[in-house]
Formats: sequence, C-alpha cells, structure tokens
Amino acid sequence: MTRATLLIALCLMLLPLTATARLAGPLQAGQPSQVRDLAQIRSSQVLRVLVNQSRNSSGQVQGESIGVEYHRLRAFERYLNGHARDGQEITLKIIPKAKDQLLGALLRGEGDLMAPGELLDVKPTHAVTPSDPIIERVPLMLVGVKGERRYTRLEQLSGRTVALTTGSAAGEALNLINQKLALRKLPPVNIEWVDPTLAVEDVLEMVQAGIYHLTLVEQPIAERWAKLMPKLRFDRKVLVSEPGAMRWYVRRDASMLRASVDRFLTTYTVPADQNVAFERVYRRLYRVHYPLARADRQKLEKLRPVLQKHAQQQGMDWLNLAALAFKESTLNPNAKGTGGATGLLQITPSAAQRVGVNNIQNVEGNVQAGAKYLAMIRRKFFASPQLNERERMAFVLAAYNMGPERVQGMRAEARRRGLNPNQWFFQVERIAMEQVGMGAVSYVNSVNKYYLAFDRERDSLEPAQPKLVSRK
Repeated sequence: MTRATLLIALCLMLLPLTATARLAGPLQAGQPSQVRDLAQIRSSQVLRVLVNQSRNSSGQVQGESIGVEYHRLRAFERYLNGHARDGQEITLKIIPKAKDQLLGALLRGEGDLMAPGELLDVKPTHAVTPSDPIIERVPLMLVGVKGERRYTRLEQLSGRTVALTTGSAAGEALNLINQKLALRKLPPVNIEWVDPTLAVEDVLEMVQAGIYHLTLVEQPIAERWAKLMPKLRFDRKVLVSEPGAMRWYVRRDASMLRASVDRFLTTYTVPADQNVAFERVYRRLYRVHYPLARADRQKLEKLRPVLQKHAQQQGMDWLNLAALAFKESTLNPNAKGTGGATGLLQITPSAAQRVGVNNIQNVEGNVQAGAKYLAMIRRKFFASPQLNERERMAFVLAAYNMGPERVQGMRAEARRRGLNPNQWFFQVERIAMEQVGMGAVSYVNSVNKYYLAFDRERDSLEPAQPKLVSRK
C-alpha cells in the first residue's frame, strides 16, 4: 500500500459515522436459485410470498385476516385458482421477514412474490420487477400526539428526533432533508432507529403514549391506526418527500407471474369490510401508557432497590422486572388480580410455592417470587444458546402469561411451518395469534414497550455510582 493510499484510508476511518438502520441481509448468499415463473409455481402448487412481518401488513388472528396485504394476497390466490386450466389449485406459503430483509430474500430466490405493504426503495439496478401501483401517490405523514407542538414547515424539524422502524422509507427522505438543513447551517433531524422488535403499528402506539414524540408513516397506515388511536395527530402540511407508490415485486425473469399480478390488480377492489375484524380485534386490546410520568418515576425509585436486588440474584436486567411490574400492577404493590394473583408482579400463591416462596403479600416476597419464577421458566425451557436475550425474555414473558408448555408447543408448530422457532416477535407470535388470539401477543408487546421506554432513560433511572477518591 502506498503512503498516499494509506493516508486516504486513515482519513476515511476517522470520518464520523451517521446513525443508520440495520442493514438488510446480503443481496446474494451463494448462487441465487433459478427463477420460478408462473408455470413452475402452478406445477409445484405453491406460491411463496415474502411479506413484511408487520401485523398491519400481514397479521392474522384466529382465522381472520387483519393485515391489509393478507386480504389482497388471498384474493390473488383465488384469482390464480379461478384461471387454472388443469384444475390444480395454488396455495400461498406466507414467509414473514423484516422489511429490510425482503429484497435480499427475493433476490436469493427464497420467495416468488414480495408484498411489503409499505413504501420500498428498490433501485433499477436490482434484478427485480415492480407491479403496477397498488396505491399511487402515497405520502409519508408526520405523526405526533395531540397536545404537543404542531409542525407546518420542514425547518421546524431541525434538532427534533423522529422515531423510525428498520427499513422505513422515511430514512432516505430525512437524510435528504438533513443535507438541506446543513446548507442553511441548521441542526439535523435526529433519526432514532427503534428496536427491531417494533413494527410500524408499535411505534404509532408508543407515539400515542408519549414514549416517542414523532414518527413518519405512510398515510394509509397512519389513518388506519388512527381509528384505534384517537390521540394521534397528523401534521399534513409537512411534506418530507414526493409521494411514492406501493407495489408488489417479482424477480425480473418472472414475466408471466408479473403479468398475472398486474391483471389481478386491475380487477381488485378493497372489500368494504376489510377493517371490520381489524378494528374488533384491536379495540379490545390493552394500550400502553406513558410509564415515566413524575408519579411513576417516584414509585419506581422507591421500588428500585428491591427490583435490582432480586433481578441481580437471578441474573436478569432489573428493568425487565420494572416493565413487567408496570404492566401487571402499574407499580402498585397492593394490586389484586384474578385467580389469586397479587402484588407488584401479580404472582399467584401456587407459582410462588413452586419456587419456595410462601409470603407474597409484601413487596420483598412478591418480587422475590416473581423473579425466581421467571428465572425458573428461563432455566427449564428457554436456556438454549440459540436464543438471543431479547427473544429469550419474550418467550419467558409469554410463558409467564400462558404457561411454558403451551409456548413450547407453539415453537414446535412454528418450526413445522418454516417459521423461526427461536424468534418470538413476528414469528412464533404468529402461531399465538392464530391459536389463542391477540391477548398473549399484546401482553408480551406491552411489557417489551415498557422495557424499551425504561431502557431509553436508563441513565436517569439508575443512580450514578460514586466516584472513588484516591487517598495519598
């Protein structure tokens, strides 16, 4: 390496890095499989569809579709079967992926059709062909909460923080805005890429709760969820980018499949009752609240020593216990529940006795029993090194709510269907949605959101360690 080349390389290493979303998987992993066009799909009788794992896009609850793409894809399935010449019916195989992994999966041949359900930035250089627009001229809408500051101009976003899900089309739009702000010597818009356990509907729920203050979401999605989240506010005058089009995508050589998709889209009409099941299912669900109000902070500060003590003894993050306590009792040690559940963590006497704790009426015993019971579930059922810690805790919470044997059965069913049995969020939770409904899924999601809210404020929730003073 020449001296000049070395100098350039060192300079590049010293350049500041901007925050970016988690990158998609590699566009090519080995050789991509052969493209399957409509003839091969009909021969196999299976159409593999890559869907965005967002519940808004592809959720299904106890046999009822609540995801907008599920409705459209099932209609496409009926369309294909109605035009079959040999009488062989095609069945959809739904393959949920994180949005930023969809394109790579399609290019690798893991699916035949990609239905993101959101705006997706696909460059012309990719070996992918878009369908005709499903919805044209879709703007990205700035969403906040009622009662907070309104925005009417892009410049007002300078220095503000906008929460985005991984793979959001708004990321590139905000980068372009930040370039313009820089020319005017204004602070950039801060992009907070949220935890990958959160989908767009989760972020909207956390905006309504006041955990996040702003997000950018495709208008049809924002308006759909606003029917269930009445505190959301839309700042329609802020145009962050030119409206785009929502589309489906196939690999470039699948020309017959692409033609069938386009013919179908010309005939498809959104059913009038598309949101009936969606609104009925979600209207019953528990909604997250803001867990960091002054009164709640004061409660948490009083409870912190006992939560930290028993979390440390069981090798877990104390904020997981705090999040569970906020969900179960809103940090009320005197809370009474059903089936004998009591106290901060709503532990039952039978569960406490399983881990050797008899008195759960006081805070110390209640937290000890809850922490030991969670640790027992983790140790006996979810100790596998194949689980990362975020997913492990999600499985433990699901088991705390439904029972560990039931959750293990759901993991087995997920494995049978080709889902990831080691991932609760968006994978095994799909089985839970089908088998028992949204209750358990909402439970885990709520605790997860409280944990993420607390984790963002960890520095202020944990007292600073006293500095050691050297004695000479």
